[in-house]
Amino acid sequence: MEFFKEIDKINYEGAKSKNPLAFKFYDPNRIVLGKPMKEHLPFAMSWWHTLCANGVDMFGRGTSDKSFGLELGTMEHAKRKVDFGFEFMKKLGIEYFCFHDVDLVPEDADINVTNKRLDEISDYILEKMHETGIKCLWGTANMFSNPRFMNGAGSTNSADVYCFAAAQIKKALDITVKLGGKGYVFWGGREGYETLLNTDIKFEQDNIARLMRLAVEYGRKIGFKGDFYIEPKPKEPMKHQYDYDAATAIGFLNKYGLAKDFKLNIEANHATLAGHTFEHELAISRINGMLGSIDANQGDMLLGWDTDEFPFDVYSATYCMLEVIKAGGLTGGFNFDAKNRRPSYELKDLFISYILGMDTFALGLLNAEKIIKDGRLENFRKERYKSFETGIGKDIVNNKVSLEDLALYASKLKDASLPSSGKQEMLESIVNQIMFSE
Repeated sequence: MEFFKEIDKINYEGAKSKNPLAFKFYDPNRIVLGKPMKEHLPFAMSWWHTLCANGVDMFGRGTSDKSFGLELGTMEHAKRKVDFGFEFMKKLGIEYFCFHDVDLVPEDADINVTNKRLDEISDYILEKMHETGIKCLWGTANMFSNPRFMNGAGSTNSADVYCFAAAQIKKALDITVKLGGKGYVFWGGREGYETLLNTDIKFEQDNIARLMRLAVEYGRKIGFKGDFYIEPKPKEPMKHQYDYDAATAIGFLNKYGLAKDFKLNIEANHATLAGHTFEHELAISRINGMLGSIDANQGDMLLGWDTDEFPFDVYSATYCMLEVIKAGGLTGGFNFDAKNRRPSYELKDLFISYILGMDTFALGLLNAEKIIKDGRLENFRKERYKSFETGIGKDIVNNKVSLEDLALYASKLKDASLPSSGKQEMLESIVNQIMFSE
């Protein structure tokens, strides 16, 4: 069954094209910094938003029909989503997908029934993967929607719920390995707390670490060779979440000895909710050797929640790609954890939304290439720290001085001259010049 007979494969037509169903900037085979654009930008489809989300919000019912002509909550419908998803990815040239366990099948009250359904659907997905060459980027378990997880999964106060979380992780890892997934994600949507009056933070964090350690042990035992990821988010749905931002998550991983198996999956919208820029979170991950994968979306600064919009901010995408290139690329990819705005309800709008996102990151990559080749930003950054290349500065970097030595040096100066100007405005002007000049 073909869902979009009127839509052919989406092709690159260039910046002057007026065709809404064509790429203006994403040219997969264009060589950028020595390799094809598609290798810099391994895009992935999010199963949940693309195939499941229907536009429902806290104030109204859904506006988009994702039944695909079948009754919801059935295995027939689950397979129809697979058919639609693979046609969608093939026509867009997207080579990866990401999933939660309960995105794939309807969850039954009996976990044994759910697991049988997962076995059945993963067999079906595997057939489609073999037919198309499309691959699994990462899998995860939804441990936030079911009421049993009202107090979290690893952070729950119920040992029974903790065991159910472990069972879901085990099965999600089984399916991820079966589908050849490159990574496995922990997003602690409810791993946090509302009030300290009823919360033992240390106990909860210790238990989260135990669960992650068990997942690593099991994953390695069944042959999972990829990275485990933590996806930081500061709030929503919980008021205080334990994986607040990149720095917090990295500290947690180091404290509990998990850093060798984990990297971070950074989401743009989560960065802004934490009061950071997207590029800040990427840079913190990169300098710690922990940048693994990216959820490519953006938020609305006028709204205080996770809006999961398709990315169109080219400045943000440019700064993102500079960080990704500095990191030598990703072990994961760019997952469009994004959904259409509620009034964009037609299924055709999904194609337009993905084209927007893919073009935005293609522009970011092209701009990053120009900035790197121009060299002015990197040269300025190096020059700014030049005082640490000779004399007392070099001794500081080489750990050849004591605190007393530095105090003595300062006493001879009597006062320090001002540091060199940061020239932020000049650098921002350079970025504009590079981005918008022919």
